[in-house]
Amino acid sequence: MEAFSQLVQRAEQAFGQARTPAELEDAKARFLGKAGELTARMKELSSLSVDEKKARGAEINAAKQEVEGLLAARRQALADAELTRQLQAESLDVSLPGRRRGSGGLHPITRAMERIESIFGSMGFDVADGPEIETDWYSFTALNNPENHPARSMQDTFYVDLNDAEGRPLNLRPHTSPMQIRYAQAHARRYAGAATMPEIRVIAPGRTYRVDSDATHSPMFHQVEGLWVGESISFKDLKAVYLRFIRAFFETDDLQIRFRPSYFPFTEPSAEIDMMFGSGPLKGRWLEVSGSGQVHPQVIRNMGLDPERYIGFAFGSGIDRLAMLRYGVGDLRLFFDGDLRFLTQFK
Repeated sequence: MEAFSQLVQRAEQAFGQARTPAELEDAKARFLGKAGELTARMKELSSLSVDEKKARGAEINAAKQEVEGLLAARRQALADAELTRQLQAESLDVSLPGRRRGSGGLHPITRAMERIESIFGSMGFDVADGPEIETDWYSFTALNNPENHPARSMQDTFYVDLNDAEGRPLNLRPHTSPMQIRYAQAHARRYAGAATMPEIRVIAPGRTYRVDSDATHSPMFHQVEGLWVGESISFKDLKAVYLRFIRAFFETDDLQIRFRPSYFPFTEPSAEIDMMFGSGPLKGRWLEVSGSGQVHPQVIRNMGLDPERYIGFAFGSGIDRLAMLRYGVGDLRLFFDGDLRFLTQFK
């Protein structure tokens, strides 16, 4: 009978000749399968004595373990060879840098808004924020806009399918002036009955909505309104505050501002504020940047204050327009198109 060592050598040779996993499985069946040579040796044990079974069984088990070890080694060798072939075929360059997750940045409008809040904060102004869906009273009536004012029409203002307590439709605020009224009312209630009341100094930045859309207007835009009310606040204070703000925002003292007479229902007298750079591509051009004026006595009264005692100024500036001038953007729509090629330059 063939020695077990010779059987193991033949198995090693058969496994080594296998070039594919399928051929290796065929070779395995010859030695370890149900009809394999080692299985046949196990069946022969039934005709042997007890002592012979122990001796022969130990030899068979040892041979079987060697054959299984050779089989496992050959399987691994074939798998490694297949992986090497695939790597060579795919030309995988493991030295290439990995894909990094890009870092984000603040939107230019957000940058401008934070800059505005920081500048006015340094001058002692609070920042007020409130609802973007407003009542007719806060959007118009409290600001001295009469019932037939064109801003209340469907052509200029967005309305929603909800009504206020008086049955009037709610609207998307056309300006942030309602927050000036809300803030002033809360301030007046807080100090009601007091001998003196601290001055009201607040800005209200945020989103606003009007039916308008072109290169310099958007149905949704950003506005900042400012309010300073006290017992002796004048146009001189308005000019000083706005000039300090505009120079800080554009980081230059080489600019001028001027006031042009205008009309707004909520201020009297009223003025448009223009600015002009002393250098750069916009040098020598007057650019409108804000509306302003002395707060109308009726609006002071709607704030819950005595117009005989309190006086102040208000202004409203378009944050988007200020950002366009600061960053040299010619089309407002670029801010809202979501084009990363445009936005990433502000990171």
